[in-house]
Amino acid sequence: MPQGGRPPHLVSQMIAFIEVYRADYGVEPICRVLPIAPSTFYHHAAIARDPTTASPRARRDRELMEHIRRIWQDNRAVYGARKVWHSLQREGRQVARCTVERLMRKMGLKGVIRGRKVITTRPDTARPCPDDRGNRQFRAETPNQLWVSDFTYLQTWNGMVYVAFVIDVFARRIVGWKVSTSMTTQFVLDALEQALWQRKPAGNKALIHHSDRGSQYLSIRYTERLALADIDASVGTVGDSYDNALAETINGLYKAEVIHHLGPWKSMAQVEWETLRWVDWYNNRRLLAPIGYRPPAEAERAFYEDQSGLDIAA
Repeated sequence: MPQGGRPPHLVSQMIAFIEVYRADYGVEPICRVLPIAPSTFYHHAAIARDPTTASPRARRDRELMEHIRRIWQDNRAVYGARKVWHSLQREGRQVARCTVERLMRKMGLKGVIRGRKVITTRPDTARPCPDDRGNRQFRAETPNQLWVSDFTYLQTWNGMVYVAFVIDVFARRIVGWKVSTSMTTQFVLDALEQALWQRKPAGNKALIHHSDRGSQYLSIRYTERLALADIDASVGTVGDSYDNALAETINGLYKAEVIHHLGPWKSMAQVEWETLRWVDWYNNRRLLAPIGYRPPAEAERAFYEDQSGLDIAA
């Protein structure tokens, strides 16, 4: 690391500062104050005037940094080195992961860091509930085989706002969501209705809907709607951190990549708009490690294409 162990991106900032003020104060006096060696500044200035004078490694680094910054910015500035590296691989750019890590450090780019889990639903232990048919095995062989539901919350200037999701486990695709100022049964029911409208699950297929023991999900209206749609209900165990782990994982991503990343929040309308944008990005462009570093929509398309191929072969 050049200049006495300073991060490379700080050196770049000092060089940019010198460029702005060199006419007023001179290069050497500024370098004594920062401090940075004048030779370092002149070396970077020469390369800036004529990039062909840089070493082959420096030229390749410059090219890679342009692609890294583009990928990072195009993905809501939340990707860390691992996902940026996978994105480069998907574009056909062969580069070592350690190189991506080094260049992101040089540019001062970082991914978001997820926080601790927040419990939002209130268990209703007195109300009868269905068995746990998920059995902590949050895997599905096909779309519309297992859905999981949960909601989270955030504070805005105008009060609390709640966000509910319904996720198809097969490719972890968000198939329904709703933003509300109250955590009522209607709130989570609206998210379910969106999922039913979007997916239109066939009544003759066994679809399981899994949730925790929140009173909203155990309400008569919610359970009756599941029954009307021929969906089997499944409910996790009380006080078990794994009872709805997949839905809580998606909540964690949402809080890290939207709530904490873009806040503070003024109103529910602002939250709703940013949630819409995030869900679109998450479903269609975000790379998910559990499904092979692909977006959920791509994983589902690949499944249906394979099924079509098998039908033709048969």
